[in-house]
Amino acid sequence: MTIRGGALLARAFQEKGVQQVFTLSGGFCNPALEGFMECQIPVINSPHEQVAGHLADGFTRINRQPAVCLVGPEGFANAIPAMMEAWGERSPVIFITGSSTLKRKGAGGFKEIDDVAIASPLTKYSAEVTHGDRIPEFVDRAWKIATGGYPGPVHLSIPVDIMFSSFEELAGRDERPFSHAKKSPPRAWPCPEDLERILSIITNSSKPILVGGHGVWWAGAEKKLEEAGSKLGIPVFNIPYHQKLLGEHSDAYMGLADIHQYHPSEYALHESDAAILIGARLDNQMNFGNPPLFPQSTMLMCVNGSHEELELNRAADEVLLSDPGAFLDALLDLHEKGLWKNNRQWIDDNRQRRGQWVEQMIADIPSDEELQGQLHPLQVALDVQEAMSDDDWLVIDGGNTHFWSEIAINIAGWKGRKLGNILHPGTFSMLGVGVSFSIAAKLANRDRNVVLISGDGAFLSGGLSVEAAFQEKLPIVVVIDNNGGLDCISQQQERLFASETHFATDFRDIPFHTMFEGLGGYGELVESRDQLIPAVQRAIASGKTACVNVKTKGHISPIVLATTSKRDKASIE
Repeated sequence: MTIRGGALLARAFQEKGVQQVFTLSGGFCNPALEGFMECQIPVINSPHEQVAGHLADGFTRINRQPAVCLVGPEGFANAIPAMMEAWGERSPVIFITGSSTLKRKGAGGFKEIDDVAIASPLTKYSAEVTHGDRIPEFVDRAWKIATGGYPGPVHLSIPVDIMFSSFEELAGRDERPFSHAKKSPPRAWPCPEDLERILSIITNSSKPILVGGHGVWWAGAEKKLEEAGSKLGIPVFNIPYHQKLLGEHSDAYMGLADIHQYHPSEYALHESDAAILIGARLDNQMNFGNPPLFPQSTMLMCVNGSHEELELNRAADEVLLSDPGAFLDALLDLHEKGLWKNNRQWIDDNRQRRGQWVEQMIADIPSDEELQGQLHPLQVALDVQEAMSDDDWLVIDGGNTHFWSEIAINIAGWKGRKLGNILHPGTFSMLGVGVSFSIAAKLANRDRNVVLISGDGAFLSGGLSVEAAFQEKLPIVVVIDNNGGLDCISQQQERLFASETHFATDFRDIPFHTMFEGLGGYGELVESRDQLIPAVQRAIASGKTACVNVKTKGHISPIVLATTSKRDKASIE
């Protein structure tokens, strides 16, 4: 019996247990779409290929298993931004491109582009399927590369003649591995001597800190990180822009390792005698491991689950190749065996400073009289969380909207708000991912409310994706911080330009709420603080995809203030 190459592809993904495919349906993809239909693998059709990629990325981050983004050759070009966003977060999305014919390759075939070469810098693996019999092999290889070691997106290009042609139903099954069923990826176990050296340093420290990166999330070790921080009395921080690891209400969690968005982290970083980065990179977020962020007196150690990460962390004083979970088990074992003598004064001191910071941030919000009826973005983010319930999901998107929301999340967590989880743009700070991530969160958590706080510029960058929420009956609530422009950029310009003005960053007064009403959803305009919480509550209760359009007054965030204060006019570094 023979089947089309597209059906072979679908069956290969069925064997891996793929739960969801995202696409913009196109002629090149039809055989694969027929295959997914026959295999009963859900497919969501999106209004744009970039949206399909962001949906796949968000779904993958939440479930920690690869989702598939399927697009045609011209659609591949549209999906590149989503590929870059997934690359920044090391999200193992599998991008599939239907491409021009293999037999006419290089002759100018219909929609022919070198998609393999274009995708290579943004993926762990980019390859063209060269024969239909090898489709299961290529899928198996791509899956293992995507999920193994330091995870990340991969890309397969399938020529249209292979996609449409027929091949043996059991093609490639006469070679090893005879089973292509999903297996847990291999994980690095620490060398005993290396582990002992690192543990000795930590045990002899008096003020250690733990800084978690996205490697902890992909290893599924966030609960162990929280347990290690709580039992050993070690303050835990999260690297900015990476997947959230601990709830802000956790006793051990302090906030972002960012001296601008969370000021007390400066004290912790400067006073620590041992900083252990787990599943993280010494990149620009961490000042490449250098002072003043990490003083020379601090022993800087990096624990990573793959050699790729360690190669990027050459600046560390000590490195350890270890699965994050295995390392955290070893830390917890010190406590269980009574070998951990550190007292709790250090973590109590950090908690006290966090509490003082929370009260100061709240006190610094201008009064209603000072704001003259307009809302402060920090107050908006706090009030939105006040309107939510525990275990609801919060998504944030934007420039200053993102920064102020991060601060609000820490404050609300300190006061007891227990969110289900948080999604936001990754390393590249890409605007427009919020709606797609919100839809993905709702798809994976249908019994939870999902609320997005988005800047107006961020919504304009990716708001078209909201159609997928209507189409798939996945109601989300979008709260738009509507300050009438690209406020983060305006503020930078006003501090950078000699004229102290901004240019080419303003929007007209856009009625976002009526746009949602026109699509069949719910919308409200909010122009004063007393209207906000009831409006968000009504939006949630409507059961529809809803928009709360909030008129705000732009306020420069601490991170923009700090970076523009020291920025040379010739450089953004």
